[in-house]
Amino acid sequence: MNTLLFAALLVALLSHLMFSAMVKADWYDYYAIERVDYPIEIDPQVGGLTAMKDGRLALTVMHGDVVIYDPESETWDVFASGLHMPLGIVEEKPGQFLVIQKPELTRIIDTDSDGKADQYQTVYDDFGMTGNYHEFAFGPVVDTEGNIFVALNVASNFNGVFEYIRGEYSELCPPKDKMQQWHDFEKWKQGYRKKVTRMFSCAPYRGWVMKIAPDGEVTPFASGFRSPAGMGFDDNGRLWVTDNQGDWIGTSPLHHVSEGDFAGHPASLHWKKGWQKPHSEIEASDLLPLRKPAAALFPHGELANSPTKPVKTIAKSLFGLPEGEMLLGDMNKNHLIRYLPDEIDGTSQGTLIPFVGGNALGIGNYTMDFSSDGALWVGKVHMNWAGGEGLLKITKKKTPFLIESVTLHKDGFQITANEPIEALPDTVSITHHTYHYHAKYGSEKVDVTNVVPAKLTLDKSRKQLFITLDSLAENRLYTIDLGEMVSVNGKPLMGTVLRYNLNKRARDSQ
Repeated sequence: MNTLLFAALLVALLSHLMFSAMVKADWYDYYAIERVDYPIEIDPQVGGLTAMKDGRLALTVMHGDVVIYDPESETWDVFASGLHMPLGIVEEKPGQFLVIQKPELTRIIDTDSDGKADQYQTVYDDFGMTGNYHEFAFGPVVDTEGNIFVALNVASNFNGVFEYIRGEYSELCPPKDKMQQWHDFEKWKQGYRKKVTRMFSCAPYRGWVMKIAPDGEVTPFASGFRSPAGMGFDDNGRLWVTDNQGDWIGTSPLHHVSEGDFAGHPASLHWKKGWQKPHSEIEASDLLPLRKPAAALFPHGELANSPTKPVKTIAKSLFGLPEGEMLLGDMNKNHLIRYLPDEIDGTSQGTLIPFVGGNALGIGNYTMDFSSDGALWVGKVHMNWAGGEGLLKITKKKTPFLIESVTLHKDGFQITANEPIEALPDTVSITHHTYHYHAKYGSEKVDVTNVVPAKLTLDKSRKQLFITLDSLAENRLYTIDLGEMVSVNGKPLMGTVLRYNLNKRARDSQ
């Protein structure tokens, strides 16, 4: 064989092998995931997690403790005990925390600085409880003005209500004596349960986000939630809440929540001032004028089944992600998820992209927080459902090739990468669809439509890919698969499937 020809073939073969190796690269080439050794005497189900100002972590665990973990000394100390299903924690100042329990929001204080709580103060417990197992409480999160926000789950017709309840019983609900007959479960399942809505709110403010001001004044802030398991603020101080697929919720959403919003689940309307129609009689047409569309949608079974807490990203130099976006977990999927916002004329919408994932991450990623050194700490829980246990630490090894922003234009999408793109992708697959809004549990994808791009172009920097479309449809979830895109340095694109929830079309052309 000619020497020059052999050399050319060898170079081509090596290039192909290098390209194949890069395409097959996974997240662990870019991020390290460490499972923290967990002492046997500490409950490994983490319901709440916050990175403290001094570098330690405060965790709430399902057995009812607040535990302090010091990553430097690898020591664990119980700070407080005796709590009831604590699913969230915030550090107010050294030695003082806010914890949401199932029955109340509690301030827990170490007054003598001995490392143990000695004062438990009820901050807020003026919400209803019927004893139903599904009446969880989530949060807390605190805004820059000191207002505290918590979210209250609705109840499930898998149970009814108990004999003694806290708070008023709604006259719009089925009769209380009927709802108390669930203890004979086989009889309940075959009998009266069939007349009860899948989820219900028979005690005050189930299905609401509540705001507690620094002076103690409580405001019913927003309604329409089913199981709002995740809450967080973005860099602009805006509140974001995740919810879970179920009745009236075709697939799990992410909501940007402002005061007075209705997110779509009607059970909470029993506690809306002036509302007179029972949940059991409500139809979608009653709700559409009230309902605020979700900013993002997680296709059920693909991207997420039960999305959890949103956390804002930190400095790009520390973790490799642009500031201004958020990270979320999920109870059933072994990856994290990025949310890239794209507000159009005051309407919140944006893109969800899979992030770090795999067996080392696992499932049950319920609560997360960044420490000041750039580590992402992840707490796991399962509570008798799908999920996991333990504590993970995720740190950046090197920055991957990824999409930094997805912005909507009049003629299509502008997709910006963090490194120059080697070439236009061979194929870009695009579909859009919607979901039913109905009382049934969940929804299949509705009206799945294939879209052929009219044109693909790169700008001079090769970082911006423009996908021109002949038309754009509102109230549709666009799925854009970029395939095996690589950077000019041969790095594979990590997170190739983009899901943009288009609520409103852009008015300006690109």
